[in-house]
Amino acid sequence: MTKYLALSSKILNLISMNQTRFDHKFYLKLICNDTNKNYQIQTNIGICLGFISGLLFSGVDESIAWRLMFALGAILPTCVIYFSTFVMPESPRWLVSKNRESEAQEVLKMVYPDGYDVGVIVQEIREGIEKESIAEHAIGWDVILFPSPAFKRMLMVGVGTAIAQQAVGIDAIQYFLVYILDESGIKSRNAQMGILIVLGFIKLAVIVLAGHLFDRKGRRPLFFVSLLGCSISLFLVSFAFVGGGSSEGFAVFGLALYLAFFSVGMGPGAWLIPSEVFSTMIRAKAMSVATFMNRVTATIMSSTFLSVANAMSWAGFFILLAVVCLLILVWMYIYLPETKGRPLEEMSQYFAEITGDRSIMEAEALLYRQDEPSVESSRPHPVIDARPKSVPKKKPVMEKPPPGEVSR
Repeated sequence: MTKYLALSSKILNLISMNQTRFDHKFYLKLICNDTNKNYQIQTNIGICLGFISGLLFSGVDESIAWRLMFALGAILPTCVIYFSTFVMPESPRWLVSKNRESEAQEVLKMVYPDGYDVGVIVQEIREGIEKESIAEHAIGWDVILFPSPAFKRMLMVGVGTAIAQQAVGIDAIQYFLVYILDESGIKSRNAQMGILIVLGFIKLAVIVLAGHLFDRKGRRPLFFVSLLGCSISLFLVSFAFVGGGSSEGFAVFGLALYLAFFSVGMGPGAWLIPSEVFSTMIRAKAMSVATFMNRVTATIMSSTFLSVANAMSWAGFFILLAVVCLLILVWMYIYLPETKGRPLEEMSQYFAEITGDRSIMEAEALLYRQDEPSVESSRPHPVIDARPKSVPKKKPVMEKPPPGEVSR
């Protein structure tokens, strides 16, 4: 009975935690500019606070400490969320959608500098809502379930990046850091909690730095550095379980490097890439799929971590994760485009060119034509079929290309 109760609680906790993550990120997107950077910083501040709470209960008997931490996790967030409702403004986007534009301008004045013409922002929000409404009516789930080659490549990059973030084992390692330290030979609870706090602040500091590096260096280089660094770090951690007296040092040093390298690329970048490659036509649906697959991967990795580590040996498991990082590095080198400074229209053109599929450009052109002022707003939106057409067939390729033309 206790086992099933614990399992049910875990499932409910995962559902509520994932919903909270989605709501948190969605609210940030509606209320501030640099959504991804702010989300990552706030999440890592929360991780640090969680590690600090562990230190506070390190002197309490273990059979009671975990119960107190669970109680704190139930009571404190509820109180914080309740009292925050008295100071959190409604999002400008929601206010504009309800035709409360004057209130939206007041909220935007809290975010933008004094004297900034927030009326322009309100107009952009309204245009964005109208365009997304057209896309929502025009594009169904068929474009996600049965995508054309261009959309398939786009989904592979965006959703694949979201899955890769969890496939390197970040959530599983963070959840079981205490187990890892204990298995490496660090038995003192105070020492374990102290190390967790240091690791948490290292991760937070690198996240802040990564926000600036992504804008200066681009996406691809930081992903490659991040994955290569994570792989080397995991190999170092594996040495903690095959060595002798220096195993504790290998574990702590390797974990610190792993969290730092993850935070410089895979952490913030895994959510930046989907937002920069998904076309406006499929953005909402594709982001929901990417988020769902990210959390499913996190759940699988976390729920199987201890079982796989015990079955393979801890050293073997960390070596496996290191190899996974290298495989993801190769995959990203082949498929991940550089998205820095490239608008969505250019990314759509990129995917159309590399796949030879022009349907994505034709569908977007039709979508934007529907958004022109000349189109009556009362007219129902026709459904755009962005799937690959079976007819007409492709024109036969010329046997002899014109002189000087280079085949690509």
